[in-house]
Amino acid sequence: MAVPKQKVSKSRRDKRRAANFKLLAKGLVECPQCHEARLPHRACPHCGYYKNRAVIAVN
Repeated sequence: MAVPKQKVSKSRRDKRRAANFKLLAKGLVECPQCHEARLPHRACPHCGYYKNRAVIAVN
């Protein structure tokens, strides 16, 4: 049966596991109304439009 010869340190263990926790940039699209960046399939936080209709009131 395979048994580790020495203890793996916390830093070595965590370095190995760190590759699975890389952050990915969110995909942004351009709003057709105000041309600001927004998340896809959501109302624009800058102008309040979604699918060429005003859905939220923005001050």
